[in-house]
Amino acid sequence: MTHEINIEGIKLYAYHGCLEEEARIGAHYIVDVYMTTDFSEAAKTDDLTKTLDYCTVYEISKAEMAIRSKLIEQVCERIHKKIRKEFSALKSLEVKVTKLLPPMNGDVERVSVVIKD
Repeated sequence: MTHEINIEGIKLYAYHGCLEEEARIGAHYIVDVYMTTDFSEAAKTDDLTKTLDYCTVYEISKAEMAIRSKLIEQVCERIHKKIRKEFSALKSLEVKVTKLLPPMNGDVERVSVVIKD
């Protein structure tokens, strides 16, 4: 049996990007996290300590997004590593960081990077 815990649409404002303007103005981002684990014991006992606390995932995402980087690839890597370190019970982890309305020479709605294992 597979158990998944997904946190989708973590909306944050941050200051990532290679352009100086991005460091000053910032942009809207969305973080999505998909985790596979075994939460059988939590389902039986109704005990939060027997599962992955998605509030912790939110706090990790928020904290890492607050650290400026030129590349969202680096931000995604930091989030992935921190979540992986926090939860030893993870069987698989996917982190997606999406930048909305990136400053490009064209009409682009969003760009995203994904790390999964």
